[in-house]
Amino acid sequence: MHIIIVGAGIVGTATAYELAYDGHQVTVVEQRAAAAEQASFASAGLLAPSLLIPWAAPGADGRLSRRLLGNRAALRLVRGAGTGGMVWLWRWMQAGRHARAGERLSALAALGQASLARTRTIAHELDVDIESSRGTLMLLRNRADLQLAQPALEALTAAGMQVREVDADTARLIEPGLAPEVPLAGALHAPDGEAANCRLFAQLLRQAAQERGARFFFNTPVQSLATGRPGVQLAGQNEPLTADAVVLCAGMASAALLRPLSVRLPLAGMHGYSVTAPLREESHAPQGAVIDPQHRVTITRQGQRVRVSGGAEMAAAGGAHDEATLRTLYLALSGWFPGGALVSSPQVQVWRGARPTLPDGAPLIGAGPTPGLWLNIGHGACGWAHACGSARMLADQLAGRDPGLNAEPFALARF
Repeated sequence: MHIIIVGAGIVGTATAYELAYDGHQVTVVEQRAAAAEQASFASAGLLAPSLLIPWAAPGADGRLSRRLLGNRAALRLVRGAGTGGMVWLWRWMQAGRHARAGERLSALAALGQASLARTRTIAHELDVDIESSRGTLMLLRNRADLQLAQPALEALTAAGMQVREVDADTARLIEPGLAPEVPLAGALHAPDGEAANCRLFAQLLRQAAQERGARFFFNTPVQSLATGRPGVQLAGQNEPLTADAVVLCAGMASAALLRPLSVRLPLAGMHGYSVTAPLREESHAPQGAVIDPQHRVTITRQGQRVRVSGGAEMAAAGGAHDEATLRTLYLALSGWFPGGALVSSPQVQVWRGARPTLPDGAPLIGAGPTPGLWLNIGHGACGWAHACGSARMLADQLAGRDPGLNAEPFALARF
């Protein structure tokens, strides 16, 4: 089959690789000048456990309702979010209390595990270094942090991910660079957790897909999805580019492309931040990934760099950086791992990007609203963690094979 993929972020490039791997003729169109230039550019880097990624899934965290506004807000509603942003946020908070929330968490945990396995398999087959680090540690300041993580822990355990509670002394043995003076009640440790460089892997997947015959067209905006025979209407072209199928992996642009097809997708850009700094001192830096659930901050080791990420804003794409959020990231890095990174280096990279998120926290993977149109969108904070698993799942569905995962929680029918 000839298949057009719209979007070349980590999800789009993974989908291109899997479809080319299956022997399809693949064409990828991307509005930016290179792969992984938007949400995948400088993501947190945490691959697993996916359900412990901050903002991975909506939950009944009552503290959020008291911390939505102000300079120290956990989730900020920025001017311009409007009534639609408030409605989306209400739906997001209610989703954690929904009767099927447990089923959705189980499906997300299974997808995360499948994706981790597939990512490792591809990296091994391609024989590439994606700057990975093993082990994930979720810091606990008090028992309340553990209680909030309990639903995710149960889902992860059922999916086969080992996560164990350790005391503060053991946590400091696992991550010897942790500051001794910072209060720590204990931690959750996933020895098989992993972090890696998302953008680097996207670039490697693009090259591998091209070696299998896939064609990538950059600086190529898509104006609309063609009806009738599947295809896309490209900007500046009189005739649509047609194929046997189209897979939409266009991130935030997906909602606008689906609207003419009578699909009103509640896709919101939950903007996050990251600060990436060169490694300063090996023994003072994180060895793997560290999560601070209180501030919803993630610190990951990626080769000779350290990345701290966090923040959540309901805002427009072109908004200014929030200085309070950036201060929180710098303080988290220097507070938990003092001396581990060169935060004063001119090579420090500050990034802000949108994480296309659906209010129930689950992506859309599978058949679209019209024959020949397929969807792989809405992964939110877990785009990197879900990319290879969702791509394999969609390739199997498109071929009429059993993907081996529960597809119902990811179907368009739920909207």
